[in-house]
Amino acid sequence: MKIGSFEFNMRELAGSFGDFGTLFPLAVGYIAVCGMNPAGLLVMMGLANIVTGLVYRLPMPIEPMKVLAVVAIAQQWSPSMIYASGFAMGMVWLFFSVTNIIGHIARITPVSVVRGIQVSLGVLLAVQAITMLSDSWVLAAVSIAIVLVLRENRYAPATVVLMVLGILIMLAKGQLAQVTFTGLALPPMTAFHPSEVWDTLVLAGFAQIPLTATNAVIATAALIAKYWPERPVSERKLSFNMGIMNLISPFFGGMPLCHGAGGLAGQYYFGARTGGTNIIEGVMELALGILLATSIISLFTFFPTAIIGAMMFLVGIELVSFARDVRLDLDFIPLASTVVISVISNMAFGFLFGLGVHYLLGRLGKRPAR
Repeated sequence: MKIGSFEFNMRELAGSFGDFGTLFPLAVGYIAVCGMNPAGLLVMMGLANIVTGLVYRLPMPIEPMKVLAVVAIAQQWSPSMIYASGFAMGMVWLFFSVTNIIGHIARITPVSVVRGIQVSLGVLLAVQAITMLSDSWVLAAVSIAIVLVLRENRYAPATVVLMVLGILIMLAKGQLAQVTFTGLALPPMTAFHPSEVWDTLVLAGFAQIPLTATNAVIATAALIAKYWPERPVSERKLSFNMGIMNLISPFFGGMPLCHGAGGLAGQYYFGARTGGTNIIEGVMELALGILLATSIISLFTFFPTAIIGAMMFLVGIELVSFARDVRLDLDFIPLASTVVISVISNMAFGFLFGLGVHYLLGRLGKRPAR
């Protein structure tokens, strides 16, 4: 079905599952370890997906902010600290948009470094995926084969088939019995102490900023320009969008949210082409949050990790393949520098190091083309 520039079909449904590999483990950690309300987390993410799809009319992944999520789960933050961290990020990205700081950062970032960030993300996704694949190599091989054979099938897209397969496996193991409807659940009104805003910035927020700037803003804008050259989205607009949704979401139980090149690559790889993907995903998240909030941990935890790993592994390879448009001359040096430091340290340091290499070559009179 097509409504204006939106499509609602099996291909868009398949694309909506493309970034679930990031959502599943972090959502479980937020709920099980930090005690976040599942209804608030999922409903606010669902609403963000729907609004973003309507605004951009393109696939636009909504993901947890990874540095904040990992630190919050590792340190067992209280829900109020998570809400405060989201609000802090909202202020940061709205400020970066209004002042156009993010636009200036994007302008001084060469294509080779952007590609380096994308390749780094692909490598990291693939490495993480291999760990998940080891849960069942047979199921992993079957899942990869399904993707390769059915990825472009209009009537039985790969991710839809994989989701059905995962549910059937859970059913066969008797795990679906723990997924029950116990009544409607709505997102709660939530709050935090003002001092927690600064505390969470110090603990993880400042480390999150360069990662979000590179992956969620610069690399995502570059990927949109590559996939839809006739419909570019500026870094400033992406920053503004993240600012607004993170200023609202914390007051209704939501987690810190961002975009992401990996999520977009996953959506596109599995079939997403319009904002219908976001709307479909948003409706699913609303339904899960409102109808199955009390058992959502069971659903996420028991879903076969090898299936998610197979999806992530192939998306990782797709991201690495973006390096093919970088010339094997001085352009390759900043790219390789970015990848090496990103993989052994983190993408924020990789970005800064690659940027430094690019401009050092320029000072030596050997500046590669942007």
